[in-house]
Amino acid sequence: MPENQSERPLQPGDRAPNVILDAITRQGKISIDDFRGQKPVLVGLFRGLHCPFCRRQIAAMASLAGDLQQKGIESLTVVNTPIDRARLYFRYHPLPNLLAASDPDRVSHRAFGLPNIEFTQSETAWPYKVSLDTLTSMRVDMPDLPEPMAPLAAVEYLDNADGYEFTDDDKRMIATGEGQLVGEFLLDRDGVVRWCFTEVADDGRRMFGVPAPEEVMSAASNIAA
Repeated sequence: MPENQSERPLQPGDRAPNVILDAITRQGKISIDDFRGQKPVLVGLFRGLHCPFCRRQIAAMASLAGDLQQKGIESLTVVNTPIDRARLYFRYHPLPNLLAASDPDRVSHRAFGLPNIEFTQSETAWPYKVSLDTLTSMRVDMPDLPEPMAPLAAVEYLDNADGYEFTDDDKRMIATGEGQLVGEFLLDRDGVVRWCFTEVADDGRRMFGVPAPEEVMSAASNIAA
């Protein structure tokens, strides 16, 4: 269980809490404290694998894992997907160097201060409440889309493009955590946050995006130096 629940996303200088989760890509448990005192770690906290944006964010993070390991930095991907479903997915969609953990109850997201948005009819109070009008007015612009699209339209397009088949586990995760915000946190060997990228920042303008690889590697170089 986490040491505490943060009321805001952790920022550089904050000490990361410990969370203990089921490992997906190996047997047993994995925790933040496994790295503390040993080596730095980039922790990515994502929605479930049902989310097409997160599938792309996870792949982007995994693509940097080898370069980070060369700097002595590990990577840990956390998904809000039950363990059996997550293991099945990664069996058929393996990612090199991926170390992943399952957190269907979103314990780690709360501990790191990432809110689960409530969708409302008319009230917006970012990052806790977003009205349906605000949601539909957003546009997602990314290479895999033919044009900037509203979030729900983009989800449908990407899921169709991926051929993603939803299970009952996926549907349960959507019902309880569709509004979960995500982020990446680079921790030094003492477990202190040295860099972060979250959907909370900039009034949501980072929603569905990924940090630039150069930004991640620059932050990693500062830790490794």
